[in-house]
Amino acid sequence: MLGLTGYRLRFWQNNNLVIAFMSDNALPSPEAFLVDYVRRLERRKDGVGAIHVHFSKLLAFNRRDHHIRTAIAAFEEIVPEVTGRIFTLSNQDLIFIFDAAEMDEVNAVIFRLKFLFNDDPLIGENKDESGAPANFTDYFDVGQQYKDFLHLTQMLVRSNANRPRVVSKAAERHNDHPEYGDDRQPLTPKILGRIDESLRRADLSNLMRRQAICAVVGDANPTPVFHELFISIKDLQETLLPDVNVLSNRWLFQHLTEILDRRMLSLLTRSNDASVTGSVSINLNVSTLLSPDFLTFDSNVKAGQRGTIVLELQKIDIFADLGAFFFARDFCRDRGYRICIDGISHLSLPYINRNKIGVDMIKMIWDVEMENMDEEHREAMRAAVAESGDTRVILCRCDDERAIKFGHSVNITMFQGRHVEHLMNERIKK
Repeated sequence: MLGLTGYRLRFWQNNNLVIAFMSDNALPSPEAFLVDYVRRLERRKDGVGAIHVHFSKLLAFNRRDHHIRTAIAAFEEIVPEVTGRIFTLSNQDLIFIFDAAEMDEVNAVIFRLKFLFNDDPLIGENKDESGAPANFTDYFDVGQQYKDFLHLTQMLVRSNANRPRVVSKAAERHNDHPEYGDDRQPLTPKILGRIDESLRRADLSNLMRRQAICAVVGDANPTPVFHELFISIKDLQETLLPDVNVLSNRWLFQHLTEILDRRMLSLLTRSNDASVTGSVSINLNVSTLLSPDFLTFDSNVKAGQRGTIVLELQKIDIFADLGAFFFARDFCRDRGYRICIDGISHLSLPYINRNKIGVDMIKMIWDVEMENMDEEHREAMRAAVAESGDTRVILCRCDDERAIKFGHSVNITMFQGRHVEHLMNERIKK
């Protein structure tokens, strides 16, 4: 399994999931187990289907540890109802062998995966280096294509024979995360426990930052609409954890963000500072919205103020548990809060229907590659912005004037980033 020194074998026995952890030196590669399983499958191959998910063909950005774990978990969720077996390969690919009669459940998982990775070129109509379609998934009717499927598994053994097990570096941008070398000690559960205790006692108000989300229409000066509040990970790192790489473990870092969520809610509840009141947005985890800490925060917010608070949720966090997201979304919107999906790329924006998802805003990340977008894709973005509403799409991380110009070319009027802050400061100086 990713992130470990070995891997896990998963199989179902008497309706119970059995997960055995094996070291890399103790057993052959997972591909070898796959070949052995497929050979034994020959006598009962009729009515069996197999799906090969090509995670290895995704962009490196989409092959980080938490993406792959989330995708594997999506298959594990259906195994109690779908008789099947999961094989995670050395190159990060996944093969799921299952009862073909239950194809609809498998297709539902594939649909979820395509939503998760819909900003990757592989999900679109692409071709590989040989000119053949570069598919995200390949399906096999094992009963009819047994020899082809067996040949695939044998080929995987040969191609991955000398490939090291992939261990991704779980470094995901979280507001303004610091970029350090790897000479510091990694984040461990013990260190995280000490951090939790320290943060309970520390005054984090001096680490809170605010950045304006502004309306920029034509050549007019930016007009602040609301402000995003966040605790600076960079300053927290330098103040409390100079010798610890907080990004060394994606899952422990996730727990750290949940701790910071609680501290942020506590600060907002107690603060009378005008800089942290008014129309604001806060970036929270879905799990935080379902926690007692959020209920405490909500009970201290005046009913009329809830409509001025935007709750920003990351796309990857939403996908990790759609049921939890829908429940949290309905609860928060019923209470009067507004919801924003953060972390959307320019490739995925045309496929996001804000109204169907049931959120109020979409935040898209600026990328310099967007300047080279052809007119067909720009038109698709204009249509997506028009469908969502030009005041409902925010272009963030705008670090220079190019981002504003591009946003205007696709009818976006809401912007956030260092360049927007610079324009505001220049206006104040004048």
